Amino acid sequence: MVDNIGRNSYMKDTYMQKKEDIIRNWYVIDAEGETLGRLATKAAHILRGKNKATFTPHIDCGDFIIVINASKINLTGNKLDQKMYYNHSGHPGGLRERTARVMKDKYPVEMVERAIKGMLPKGRLGRQMYRKLFVYAGEQHPHTAQQPVELKIN
Repeated sequence: MVDNIGRNSYMKDTYMQKKEDIIRNWYVIDAEGETLGRLATKAAHILRGKNKATFTPHIDCGDFIIVINASKINLTGNKLDQKMYYNHSGHPGGLRERTARVMKDKYPVEMVERAIKGMLPKGRLGRQMYRKLFVYAGEQHPHTAQQPVELKIN
């Protein structure tokens, strides 16, 4: 049976999740020995909520991610010496360049956060998703009360 707008009347509409119905889980990812890009794609996927059957593109339905051991992450090839990270202060001559080796030694948390943030949507929704990410250089994290589940990266 077809109704007046050309749809089958016995078909269900697409499921759209509401903000009130979101159930968020906590996950811990151990970055020791993992590749930066592979870890970042997995984390961004979960922060966005694409691992759930109830994924809705315009709602932040993702889970919380805790990344530990960020200082022990790997980069493949010659990226440690060839990959550059740029910051600009906004003033003339204010460009600062750092190699991935310097970032890994001095700022491992920022390196992992930048990789994951770059894979999230830009705008208000992406910033909301980014707030659910917690990165720590060492083994310890203050989120044990949330009982996070260990997540393995294949």
